[in-house]
Amino acid sequence: MKKVAVLQDLSSFGKCSLTAAIPVLSVMGVQACPLPTAVLSAQTGYPSYFYEDFTSKMKYFTEEWSKLQVTFDGIYTGFVTGSEQIKNIYNFLDKFHTKETTLLVDPVMGDVGEVYKLFTDELLVRMRELVKRAAVITPNVTECCLLSGLSYERIHRYSNVTDYMKAIEEAGNTLQQETGAKVIITGVNPPSADSDQQFIGNMYLDGSETFYRAMPYNGKSYSGTGDLFASVIMGSMMRGENLEKAVQLAVAFLKEAIHDSSLEQIPEVEGVNFEKYLGVLL
Repeated sequence: MKKVAVLQDLSSFGKCSLTAAIPVLSVMGVQACPLPTAVLSAQTGYPSYFYEDFTSKMKYFTEEWSKLQVTFDGIYTGFVTGSEQIKNIYNFLDKFHTKETTLLVDPVMGDVGEVYKLFTDELLVRMRELVKRAAVITPNVTECCLLSGLSYERIHRYSNVTDYMKAIEEAGNTLQQETGAKVIITGVNPPSADSDQQFIGNMYLDGSETFYRAMPYNGKSYSGTGDLFASVIMGSMMRGENLEKAVQLAVAFLKEAIHDSSLEQIPEVEGVNFEKYLGVLL
């Protein structure tokens, strides 16, 4: 069985990070080996939560796993608490990232044009270095702009779909060229004159090929959908599937979960009802 080290936070509520990655990878036939970056009573979108930073604890996982002489087929990083934690991730990669190990970096820093509470300029500098080591990067539009240096505000001033998509592709190509990684930009939401016909999708770029896959958009931003998407991508790669198929599978999975959550009027902060649709990933 393939093994993936998953370096992310553990949030009890919000259906994100490790509580999204572990079930998705497991149902896809992959052993998820969690290394918590933080432990939270609920994800940071909730009005109140307990938070314990695990930066000082990460080295013990690296040391103990080294003693076990374990190897990983994949390494998957998500939410980090700051630049110091990325240094620990570098140390982890020095021990466990080999030519046979696929590294996926989900550069969690912000969304819808806003950075998260823990974001700093130093974190951005460190994240720009980390993504250069990745085989695959899964930023949302905000994170792609932060990493590539292109303006999120300029992109979202476009009212024409063609111009908007061209600007997103420019940002993705810039990031791809700077890192050499395959880039999948999530949450691509082109402008629409018809409020009843909005779409949201994901754009894949590898330097020679670009494709875009979309699904209907209900205007809501649910917790954890980016984590679920990236987890499906990692699971698919571990099964030897190409990334176009992986993106299509992730879109099909999320489409069902989001639709179900919308019907049940689940608050966005609580995440989506993905558990019902894990069978889609078999």
